[in-house]
Amino acid sequence: MAAPALPRTGAARTQLRAAALLAAIALQSWSASPAIAQPAQAMQAKPAAPTVDLSVTAERSAANDLAIAILYAEHNAPTPAAVASELNRRVAAALQLAASHADVSTRSGNTSTWPVYAKDGEGRIEAWRMRSEIRLESRKLAAMSELVGTLQNSLALSQIILQPSPETRRAAADAATVAALRAFEQRAELIAGTLGRRYRIAHLSVGDSDLPPPVLPRMRVAALAAEAAPAPLEGGESQISVHVSGRIELID
Repeated sequence: MAAPALPRTGAARTQLRAAALLAAIALQSWSASPAIAQPAQAMQAKPAAPTVDLSVTAERSAANDLAIAILYAEHNAPTPAAVASELNRRVAAALQLAASHADVSTRSGNTSTWPVYAKDGEGRIEAWRMRSEIRLESRKLAAMSELVGTLQNSLALSQIILQPSPETRRAAADAATVAALRAFEQRAELIAGTLGRRYRIAHLSVGDSDLPPPVLPRMRVAALAAEAAPAPLEGGESQISVHVSGRIELID
């Protein structure tokens, strides 16, 4: 049987070569696609590492070495100007007296003015009332007690708060943070070791909080106000709490 005749023209030979080249490329793509798909399928089939969520809490005590006292004055007068003049005089005198105590810092507090209505039911304003506060802060509890007793000759005592100073609280929070992180590490090792695995930390969150600062009971504040004299203050302690939560991955 005779071999098929080859095209004689250049255009025909070019078309024939292009068709052969396309057929070769298609054959190569078909033979390579299974080898390419297999690694991708293997990666998708690989199971994810098991994870465990856990949390711990650590607490440390912080001394209440900062005392805050709120004192106030109230006054009635026929006009807002008259009531403001009287209260400004009393508060200025109290601030001047407090400034002589180097161990106590003093600043002005809240001030408010409101009308006093007549009791005849007609909505008539018969006077104006004003309340003005000063705020004392000190780490010397004895000095604070002495100054509060002196100022009660002209002002009334509203509240005394005992709390850690910023430096004392920060030191306690740092110590509690270290303890909480160590406790987290120990628990993670315990869980992973019990399951015969090692672990790595996937996520970690650290936060701190403390209980509200102790406020002297109302009866105690009333007793101090009635005495109008120095009285001992006991600071006590506050609890600083640090909470650590996170997620670990168990690995072989």
